[in-house]
Amino acid sequence: MPKGVYQVPTPLNEPVLPYTPGSPEKIAVKKALEEARNEQRDIPMYIGSEEVRTGNKKPLSPPHDHQHILGHFHEGDASHVEQAINAAMGAKPAWAELAWEHRASIFLKAADLIAGPYRARINAATMLSQSKSVFQAEIDSACELIDFLRFNAYYMTQIYREQPGSAPGVWNRLEHRPLEGFVFALTPFNFTAIAGNLPASVALMGNTVVWKPAHTQVYSAQVIMEVFREAGLPAGVINLVYVEGPVAGDVIFNHPDFAGLHFTGSTTVFRHLWKTIGANIEKYKSYPRIVGETGGKDFIMVHKSADAREVATGITRGAFEYQGQKCSAASRVYLPSNLWEEVKKYVLEDLSTIKMGVTEDFSNFFNAVIDEKAFDKITGYIEKAKANDMNEIVAGGGYDKSKGYFIEPTVIHTQDPMSLTMCEEIFGPVVTIYVYHEERFEETLELVNDTSPYALTGSIFSKDRYAIDLATKKLVNAAGNFYINDKPTGAVVGQQPFGGARGSGTNDKAGSVLNLLRWVSPRTIKETFVPPTDYRYPFLQEG
Repeated sequence: MPKGVYQVPTPLNEPVLPYTPGSPEKIAVKKALEEARNEQRDIPMYIGSEEVRTGNKKPLSPPHDHQHILGHFHEGDASHVEQAINAAMGAKPAWAELAWEHRASIFLKAADLIAGPYRARINAATMLSQSKSVFQAEIDSACELIDFLRFNAYYMTQIYREQPGSAPGVWNRLEHRPLEGFVFALTPFNFTAIAGNLPASVALMGNTVVWKPAHTQVYSAQVIMEVFREAGLPAGVINLVYVEGPVAGDVIFNHPDFAGLHFTGSTTVFRHLWKTIGANIEKYKSYPRIVGETGGKDFIMVHKSADAREVATGITRGAFEYQGQKCSAASRVYLPSNLWEEVKKYVLEDLSTIKMGVTEDFSNFFNAVIDEKAFDKITGYIEKAKANDMNEIVAGGGYDKSKGYFIEPTVIHTQDPMSLTMCEEIFGPVVTIYVYHEERFEETLELVNDTSPYALTGSIFSKDRYAIDLATKKLVNAAGNFYINDKPTGAVVGQQPFGGARGSGTNDKAGSVLNLLRWVSPRTIKETFVPPTDYRYPFLQEG
């Protein structure tokens, strides 16, 4: 068979389309939205080569219009999880043996399909099922997912290319095997790109996968699966199941071939899964790889030298894009006393112009939170904040779920830096500001570092380079992604590998070579060209 040393095309970040009035992309996505709203999709599970329909149908609705039905998905049970594991294990030998360039080709084709014929459809699906504006959908379900697929293929070649040195008469080689067994990908509602990347990055390295998306993301997950199938992904490599988490866990975490968990979600769930895997460790053929990106209580730290307008924009965008439902969303702000009134003025000006409503109206900056459970949790925090005399609701605080799960962008000013909304993850459009004495910057850095168990993202706004340097050093462990004079959101694949430590996860940096290394098991091969024929070494001779 012919062989060559193949070079994957050098990846470039997918350009974000502007969706200006009358643009081809805006016309296309509006058409896709209309078509999606006018049909009810029947969404099966994908197990091996089968589209599995159980008849146990669950409705899917837009969070901003929860009376409208987009379609139904077929929920499975434990038997379908077993079936998915069997399909993954059955597909494993052929997929692991397939030359790496063919695996790369499949996912590179998937990226081009999303960039082209599927772009409007996957954006529309994300806008409707996850209540994202067209811009938030574009940077997520189109651009970021495309970037994941292209950059991962490129990083894979870097892993394979790195080889050890060899002594005279010896050739040392290093190969990277897929893990022995199957991997479980458990994905969240908030990013279609994450939902696609978690199973795809694992599969790219030769593994086979059981993938369980959040129920609230099934609608766009199904589009991802269609893309993978059209790109030529063989049956059984990625198996998409819709079951309750405990149902999946009972089967998967008791299976001897369980080899790894790729997770994005809550810290509480991740810790529970880790404990379960640890308790079952003797059941497995190998030590499972556990990779997780979890919660955050992300901060904006402001120095007295900062520009108030820049800070206000960082707060508005960082806290309220996608309704604060980003792991990286700004949730706590430490503002010096000399800037408080000016920053407050600018933030209130921003919020006075923000429109809230359905995603199909492109003039709406702000849409609905994901479901009723999230709505009730977030509004519960708002009510507790209102009941605390140490707090003042500066903006927002209202909510209504009669038609959609709408919560106003809410700004809380607190006099207590350890108040509930300064410490606990809310995962919604609520930001709390603590105003500190402008001369107590260094003390406040200690407060930022010690307040939260999380360490995902954070930022420093300052015009003073010494202050920036001090914050960077003092907060070295407080954020896995740290931003200088910018909001703490918006990591770009290939530019800012994403992930945090402490209670925020294993910091394996999705969208980087570091993450892909977790899904392979290296084997060193030493070949000696002229083996010795005498056990005796020269040192044994006297004289």
